[in-house]
Amino acid sequence: MPGSGKSSAKSTPASAPAEATPHYHGHRQRLRQRLLHAGAEAVRDYELLELILFRAIPQRDVKPLAKTLIERFGSFAEVIAAPVERLKEIKGLGDAAITELKVVQAAASEFARGQTRKRPALSSWSAVLDYCRTAQAFADKEQFRILFLDKRNRLIADEVLGTGTVDHTPVYPREVVKRALELSATAIILVHNHPSGDPTPSHADIQMTQAIVTVAKPLGISVHDHIIVGKEGHASLKGLKLI
Repeated sequence: MPGSGKSSAKSTPASAPAEATPHYHGHRQRLRQRLLHAGAEAVRDYELLELILFRAIPQRDVKPLAKTLIERFGSFAEVIAAPVERLKEIKGLGDAAITELKVVQAAASEFARGQTRKRPALSSWSAVLDYCRTAQAFADKEQFRILFLDKRNRLIADEVLGTGTVDHTPVYPREVVKRALELSATAIILVHNHPSGDPTPSHADIQMTQAIVTVAKPLGISVHDHIIVGKEGHASLKGLKLI
């Protein structure tokens, strides 16, 4: 029987379009290349955060999150130094991302510490200040740290003697000197932070420093300086002629 002239073949549906590559993939690659070829100066604070967050959050555009972090805490340094509990308050920032931030903070602190160990502390004062600020300037509670030095002013040990409240850390001069004797240190640099941001020494800071000097001097231990660090900079009690 002759056919009707109509094809009996079924039409084949058009293939579904391939899923588009997320727009932020190209952005990530460009950002990485800019950092590698132009250096950190070519990358903004929030972009540096993006580079860190990429690792923990691979399937999402992290630029809005990075900008939120800067808005909340103020700067890159303040973000990585923020307490874990405060970071957990940020929507979209999980444990993996917080861990990445804390790895960067630890690496920055260790790098700065290494710079102070390479040379005598008094001949690399800028490295000492950089380390002190990296370690403590953005902490939310006061920390009292001591850098113990040998007779060549090389770093023997770096220890946090105590952590206090937002505006006070109890410090006992005899405990400071006792620890220096245990380590055979001949000099110390005292360091603490002001969470308020203002590094101006208080009357209590001055009294405590002078008390440590008084106890240490007869035992042959020199107090080279007491450095107070904060978000707004640092203060040196020696520079201010307070010791």
